[in-house]
Amino acid sequence: MAGTVLVTGGTGYIAGELIKQLLAKGWTIHTTVRSKAKSEAALFERFGQPGEKLKVFEADLMSDSGWAEANAGCSHVAHVASPLSTKTPKDENEMIVPAREGTLRALRFAKAAGVTRFVQTSSIAAIAYGRHEREYTVTEADWTNVDDPDVTPYAKSKTIAERAARDWVAAEGGDLEFVSVNPVLVLGPVDSADFSPSVQPIKLLLSGSVPRAPDIGFGVVDTRDVADLHVRCLETPGLAGERFIAAGKFMKMIDVADALRSGLSAPQSRKLPSKTMPAWMASVFMLINAEFRSIKNEIGKVRHSDASHAEKVLGWKTRPVEESIVDCGRSLIEHGVVKI
Repeated sequence: MAGTVLVTGGTGYIAGELIKQLLAKGWTIHTTVRSKAKSEAALFERFGQPGEKLKVFEADLMSDSGWAEANAGCSHVAHVASPLSTKTPKDENEMIVPAREGTLRALRFAKAAGVTRFVQTSSIAAIAYGRHEREYTVTEADWTNVDDPDVTPYAKSKTIAERAARDWVAAEGGDLEFVSVNPVLVLGPVDSADFSPSVQPIKLLLSGSVPRAPDIGFGVVDTRDVADLHVRCLETPGLAGERFIAAGKFMKMIDVADALRSGLSAPQSRKLPSKTMPAWMASVFMLINAEFRSIKNEIGKVRHSDASHAEKVLGWKTRPVEESIVDCGRSLIEHGVVKI
Protein backbone atom coordinates (compact mmCIF):
# COMPACT_ATOMS: atom_id res chain seq x y z
CA MET A 1 0.00 0.00 0.00
CA ALA A 2 1.06 3.60 -0.50
CA GLY A 3 -0.88 6.70 0.43
CA THR A 4 -0.04 10.10 1.83
CA VAL A 5 1.80 10.17 5.14
CA LEU A 6 2.90 12.99 7.41
CA VAL A 7 6.39 12.43 8.85
CA THR A 8 7.04 14.99 11.58
CA GLY A 9 10.54 16.36 12.17
CA GLY A 10 11.74 15.72 8.62
CA THR A 11 15.32 16.89 9.20
CA GLY A 12 15.85 14.37 12.00
CA TYR A 13 17.98 11.23 11.95
CA ILE A 14 15.21 8.62 11.97
CA ALA A 15 12.73 10.77 10.04
CA GLY A 16 15.17 11.32 7.17
CA GLU A 17 15.75 7.61 6.69
CA LEU A 18 12.01 6.96 7.02
CA ILE A 19 11.21 9.50 4.30
CA LYS A 20 13.80 7.86 2.05
CA GLN A 21 12.26 4.40 2.50
CA LEU A 22 8.68 5.62 2.11
CA LEU A 23 9.48 7.49 -1.11
CA ALA A 24 11.07 4.31 -2.48
CA LYS A 25 7.79 2.49 -1.80
CA GLY A 26 5.69 5.07 -3.60
CA TRP A 27 4.27 7.05 -0.69
CA THR A 28 3.56 10.77 -0.95
CA ILE A 29 5.25 12.55 1.95
CA HIS A 30 4.25 15.59 3.94
CA THR A 31 6.88 16.57 6.50
CA THR A 32 7.14 19.21 9.20
CA VAL A 33 10.18 21.31 10.06
CA ARG A 34 10.65 24.15 12.51
CA SER A 35 11.93 26.51 9.81
CA LYS A 36 10.85 25.96 6.22
CA ALA A 37 13.23 28.67 5.00
CA LYS A 38 16.22 26.85 6.51
CA SER A 39 15.24 23.26 5.70
CA GLU A 40 13.11 22.97 2.57
CA ALA A 41 15.88 23.33 -0.02
CA ALA A 42 18.11 20.86 1.84
CA LEU A 43 15.32 18.29 2.01
CA PHE A 44 14.52 18.66 -1.68
CA GLU A 45 18.23 18.31 -2.51
CA ARG A 46 18.62 15.23 -0.34
CA PHE A 47 15.59 13.38 -1.68
CA GLY A 48 15.33 14.88 -5.15
CA GLN A 49 11.57 14.99 -4.77
CA PRO A 50 10.20 18.56 -4.64
CA GLY A 51 6.60 19.17 -5.54
CA GLU A 52 4.09 16.34 -5.70
CA LYS A 53 5.85 13.54 -3.79
CA LEU A 54 7.46 15.59 -1.00
CA LYS A 55 5.87 18.63 0.58
CA VAL A 56 7.41 20.59 3.45
CA PHE A 57 5.37 22.41 6.11
CA GLU A 58 6.49 24.67 8.95
CA ALA A 59 5.15 23.52 12.31
CA ASP A 60 6.43 23.54 15.88
CA LEU A 61 5.60 21.11 18.68
CA MET A 62 4.43 23.99 20.89
CA SER A 63 2.20 25.84 18.41
CA ASP A 64 -0.97 24.99 16.47
CA SER A 65 0.26 26.90 13.43
CA GLY A 66 0.84 24.75 10.36
CA TRP A 67 -0.46 21.43 11.69
CA ALA A 68 -3.82 21.45 9.90
CA GLU A 69 -2.11 22.17 6.58
CA ALA A 70 0.51 19.47 7.17
CA ASN A 71 -2.15 16.83 7.92
CA ALA A 72 -4.50 17.75 5.08
CA GLY A 73 -4.95 14.81 2.73
CA CYS A 74 -2.94 12.38 4.88
CA SER A 75 -4.16 8.90 5.78
CA HIS A 76 -1.18 8.12 8.04
CA VAL A 77 1.13 9.94 10.45
CA ALA A 78 4.59 8.98 11.70
CA HIS A 79 5.23 11.30 14.63
CA VAL A 80 9.01 11.22 14.91
CA ALA A 81 9.75 14.76 16.13
CA SER A 82 10.68 15.04 19.81
CA PRO A 83 13.10 17.03 21.97
CA LEU A 84 16.54 15.41 22.28
CA SER A 85 19.71 16.77 23.84
CA THR A 86 23.12 15.50 24.96
CA LYS A 87 22.88 17.67 28.09
CA THR A 88 20.50 17.53 31.02
CA PRO A 89 18.32 20.66 31.19
CA LYS A 90 18.14 22.61 34.44
CA ASP A 91 14.36 22.27 34.33
CA GLU A 92 13.11 18.83 33.27
CA ASN A 93 9.95 20.44 31.87
CA GLU A 94 12.03 21.84 29.03
CA MET A 95 11.92 18.29 27.66
CA ILE A 96 8.74 16.92 29.19
CA VAL A 97 6.30 19.65 28.11
CA PRO A 98 7.25 19.78 24.39
CA ALA A 99 7.32 15.97 24.16
CA ARG A 100 3.89 15.56 25.75
CA GLU A 101 2.16 18.60 24.27
CA GLY A 102 3.70 18.06 20.84
CA THR A 103 2.46 14.48 20.73
CA LEU A 104 -1.04 15.43 21.83
CA ARG A 105 -1.11 18.29 19.31
CA ALA A 106 -0.06 15.92 16.53
CA LEU A 107 -2.78 13.46 17.56
CA ARG A 108 -5.53 16.09 17.69
CA PHE A 109 -4.76 17.44 14.24
CA ALA A 110 -4.36 13.93 12.82
CA LYS A 111 -7.80 12.90 14.03
CA ALA A 112 -9.36 16.12 12.76
CA ALA A 113 -7.87 15.43 9.32
CA GLY A 114 -9.28 11.89 9.18
CA VAL A 115 -5.95 10.08 9.64
CA THR A 116 -6.48 6.35 10.23
CA ARG A 117 -3.05 5.21 11.54
CA PHE A 118 -0.74 7.14 13.88
CA VAL A 119 2.74 5.75 14.62
CA GLN A 120 4.62 7.41 17.47
CA THR A 121 8.38 7.19 17.77
CA SER A 122 8.72 6.58 21.49
CA SER A 123 11.87 5.10 23.06
CA ILE A 124 13.28 2.33 25.21
CA ALA A 125 13.56 5.22 27.68
CA ALA A 126 9.80 4.82 28.21
CA ILE A 127 10.26 1.14 29.07
CA ALA A 128 13.53 0.24 30.76
CA TYR A 129 14.36 2.74 33.51
CA GLY A 130 13.67 3.31 37.17
CA ARG A 131 14.79 -0.20 38.13
CA HIS A 132 17.78 -1.09 40.28
CA GLU A 133 18.77 -4.61 39.27
CA ARG A 134 22.29 -4.80 37.85
CA GLU A 135 21.07 -6.87 34.88
CA TYR A 136 17.59 -7.46 33.52
CA THR A 137 15.51 -7.83 30.36
CA VAL A 138 12.55 -5.68 29.36
CA THR A 139 9.62 -6.26 27.01
CA GLU A 140 6.81 -4.07 25.69
CA ALA A 141 4.85 -4.83 28.88
CA ASP A 142 7.27 -2.77 30.97
CA TRP A 143 7.16 0.96 31.74
CA THR A 144 9.78 3.30 33.15
CA ASN A 145 9.12 4.42 36.72
CA VAL A 146 9.14 8.21 36.35
CA ASP A 147 9.06 8.65 40.14
CA ASP A 148 12.49 7.09 40.55
CA PRO A 149 15.06 9.84 41.33
CA ASP A 150 17.61 8.29 38.94
CA VAL A 151 15.35 8.61 35.89
CA THR A 152 16.58 11.35 33.54
CA PRO A 153 14.42 14.17 32.14
CA TYR A 154 14.71 12.57 28.69
CA ALA A 155 13.39 9.22 29.95
CA LYS A 156 10.60 11.00 31.80
CA SER A 157 9.67 12.97 28.68
CA LYS A 158 9.40 9.86 26.51
CA THR A 159 7.43 7.93 29.14
CA ILE A 160 5.02 10.74 29.89
CA ALA A 161 4.52 11.51 26.18
CA GLU A 162 3.71 7.92 25.28
CA ARG A 163 1.38 7.41 28.24
CA ALA A 164 -0.38 10.67 27.44
CA ALA A 165 -0.80 9.59 23.82
CA ARG A 166 -2.27 6.23 24.76
CA ASP A 167 -4.62 7.81 27.30
CA TRP A 168 -5.79 10.38 24.73
CA VAL A 169 -6.41 7.76 22.04
CA ALA A 170 -8.39 5.62 24.49
CA ALA A 171 -10.54 8.57 25.51
CA GLU A 172 -10.84 10.61 22.32
CA GLY A 173 -9.20 8.76 19.44
CA GLY A 174 -12.30 7.10 18.06
CA ASP A 175 -11.25 4.93 15.09
CA LEU A 176 -7.70 6.31 14.98
CA GLU A 177 -5.25 3.40 15.28
CA PHE A 178 -2.22 4.14 17.47
CA VAL A 179 1.09 2.24 17.42
CA SER A 180 4.39 3.06 19.15
CA VAL A 181 7.95 2.16 18.17
CA ASN A 182 10.45 2.11 21.05
CA PRO A 183 14.07 2.10 19.83
CA VAL A 184 17.20 1.65 21.89
CA LEU A 185 20.25 3.78 20.97
CA VAL A 186 19.99 4.49 17.25
CA LEU A 187 23.24 4.30 15.28
CA GLY A 188 24.14 3.76 11.63
CA PRO A 189 25.33 6.15 8.91
CA VAL A 190 24.69 9.89 9.12
CA ASP A 191 24.09 11.84 5.93
CA SER A 192 25.67 15.16 6.88
CA ALA A 193 27.81 16.97 9.45
CA ASP A 194 24.55 17.99 11.20
CA PHE A 195 24.53 14.74 13.14
CA SER A 196 22.04 13.34 15.62
CA PRO A 197 22.77 13.51 19.37
CA SER A 198 22.17 9.74 19.49
CA VAL A 199 25.51 9.10 17.74
CA GLN A 200 27.44 11.14 20.31
CA PRO A 201 28.97 8.04 21.98
CA ILE A 202 30.64 7.07 18.67
CA LYS A 203 31.98 10.61 18.21
CA LEU A 204 33.40 10.66 21.72
CA LEU A 205 35.11 7.30 21.33
CA LEU A 206 36.66 8.04 17.93
CA SER A 207 37.83 11.53 18.89
CA GLY A 208 39.75 10.30 21.93
CA SER A 209 37.53 12.21 24.36
CA VAL A 210 37.34 9.19 26.64
CA PRO A 211 40.80 7.85 27.61
CA ARG A 212 39.20 4.67 28.93
CA ALA A 213 35.72 3.38 28.22
CA PRO A 214 33.23 3.95 31.07
CA ASP A 215 31.58 0.74 32.25
CA ILE A 216 28.24 1.68 30.76
CA GLY A 217 26.30 0.31 27.84
CA PHE A 218 23.17 0.42 25.76
CA GLY A 219 21.17 -1.58 23.31
CA VAL A 220 22.03 -0.71 19.71
CA VAL A 221 19.78 -0.58 16.65
CA ASP A 222 20.39 0.71 13.14
CA THR A 223 18.53 3.80 11.92
CA ARG A 224 17.76 1.95 8.67
CA ASP A 225 16.15 -0.87 10.64
CA VAL A 226 14.20 1.55 12.85
CA ALA A 227 12.83 3.25 9.74
CA ASP A 228 11.92 -0.14 8.30
CA LEU A 229 9.97 -0.97 11.46
CA HIS A 230 8.08 2.31 11.13
CA VAL A 231 7.18 1.45 7.54
CA ARG A 232 5.86 -1.93 8.66
CA CYS A 233 3.82 -0.25 11.40
CA LEU A 234 2.34 2.17 8.88
CA GLU A 235 1.47 -0.50 6.31
CA THR A 236 0.43 -3.59 8.30
CA PRO A 237 -3.28 -3.82 9.15
CA GLY A 238 -4.62 -4.72 12.58
CA LEU A 239 -2.02 -3.10 14.84
CA ALA A 240 -4.19 -0.76 16.93
CA GLY A 241 -2.68 -0.32 20.39
CA GLU A 242 0.52 -2.19 19.56
CA ARG A 243 3.97 -1.39 20.97
CA PHE A 244 7.22 -2.57 19.40
CA ILE A 245 10.72 -2.50 20.85
CA ALA A 246 13.37 -1.85 18.19
CA ALA A 247 16.60 -3.32 19.48
CA GLY A 248 19.69 -5.31 18.71
CA LYS A 249 22.01 -6.58 21.38
CA PHE A 250 23.31 -4.71 24.43
CA MET A 251 26.85 -3.34 24.03
CA LYS A 252 29.22 -1.95 26.63
CA MET A 253 31.27 1.06 25.59
CA ILE A 254 34.41 -1.06 25.38
CA ASP A 255 32.57 -3.49 23.07
CA VAL A 256 31.61 -0.54 20.83
CA ALA A 257 35.24 0.62 20.79
CA ASP A 258 36.38 -2.90 19.86
CA ALA A 259 33.83 -3.07 17.02
CA LEU A 260 35.08 0.24 15.65
CA ARG A 261 38.67 -0.92 15.92
CA SER A 262 37.88 -4.10 13.99
CA GLY A 263 35.96 -2.35 11.23
CA LEU A 264 37.95 0.84 10.63
CA SER A 265 41.51 1.43 9.46
CA ALA A 266 44.34 1.87 11.96
CA PRO A 267 44.57 5.66 11.42
CA GLN A 268 40.82 6.02 11.91
CA SER A 269 40.75 3.98 15.10
CA ARG A 270 43.97 5.14 16.73
CA LYS A 271 42.29 7.25 19.44
CA LEU A 272 39.89 4.56 20.61
CA PRO A 273 40.18 3.40 24.23
CA SER A 274 41.37 -0.15 24.77
CA LYS A 275 40.53 -0.50 28.47
CA THR A 276 37.54 0.06 30.73
CA MET A 277 37.59 2.71 33.46
CA PRO A 278 37.49 1.52 37.04
CA ALA A 279 34.28 2.59 38.77
CA TRP A 280 35.88 5.36 40.84
CA MET A 281 37.44 6.94 37.75
CA ALA A 282 34.18 6.72 35.83
CA SER A 283 32.33 8.52 38.63
CA VAL A 284 34.81 11.40 38.55
CA PHE A 285 34.85 11.48 34.75
CA MET A 286 31.06 11.73 34.56
CA LEU A 287 30.96 14.56 37.07
CA ILE A 288 33.19 16.73 34.87
CA ASN A 289 31.79 15.71 31.46
CA ALA A 290 28.35 17.05 30.59
CA GLU A 291 27.77 14.39 27.93
CA PHE A 292 27.92 11.64 30.54
CA ARG A 293 26.72 13.41 33.69
CA SER A 294 23.07 12.42 33.29
CA ILE A 295 23.92 8.71 33.06
CA LYS A 296 26.33 8.38 35.97
CA ASN A 297 23.94 5.89 37.59
CA GLU A 298 24.36 3.58 34.59
CA ILE A 299 27.80 2.35 35.65
CA GLY A 300 27.88 -1.44 35.64
CA LYS A 301 24.25 -1.93 34.58
CA VAL A 302 23.14 -4.25 31.78
CA ARG A 303 19.70 -3.75 30.22
CA HIS A 304 18.63 -6.26 27.59
CA SER A 305 15.68 -5.38 25.35
CA ASP A 306 13.57 -8.21 23.92
CA ALA A 307 12.59 -7.31 20.34
CA SER A 308 11.03 -10.69 19.53
CA HIS A 309 7.52 -9.20 19.41
CA ALA A 310 8.35 -7.15 16.31
CA GLU A 311 9.89 -10.20 14.66
CA LYS A 312 6.88 -12.41 15.41
CA VAL A 313 4.19 -9.92 14.42
CA LEU A 314 5.89 -8.01 11.60
CA GLY A 315 8.75 -10.22 10.45
CA TRP A 316 11.19 -7.43 11.41
CA LYS A 317 14.88 -8.20 11.90
CA THR A 318 17.97 -6.13 12.58
CA ARG A 319 21.34 -6.20 10.89
CA PRO A 320 24.39 -7.02 13.07
CA VAL A 321 25.00 -4.17 15.51
CA GLU A 322 28.70 -4.19 14.65
CA GLU A 323 27.78 -3.15 11.10
CA SER A 324 25.68 -0.26 12.42
CA ILE A 325 28.50 0.90 14.70
CA VAL A 326 31.16 0.81 11.99
CA ASP A 327 28.91 2.48 9.41
CA CYS A 328 28.19 5.23 11.93
CA GLY A 329 31.87 5.77 12.71
CA ARG A 330 32.92 5.77 9.06
CA SER A 331 30.26 8.31 8.09
CA LEU A 332 31.17 10.62 10.97
CA ILE A 333 34.74 10.63 9.69
CA GLU A 334 33.67 11.14 6.08
CA HIS A 335 31.52 14.14 7.00
CA GLY A 336 34.28 15.70 9.09
CA VAL A 337 32.45 15.38 12.41
CA VAL A 338 35.41 13.39 13.75
CA LYS A 339 38.87 14.65 12.85
CA ILE A 340 41.48 11.93 12.39
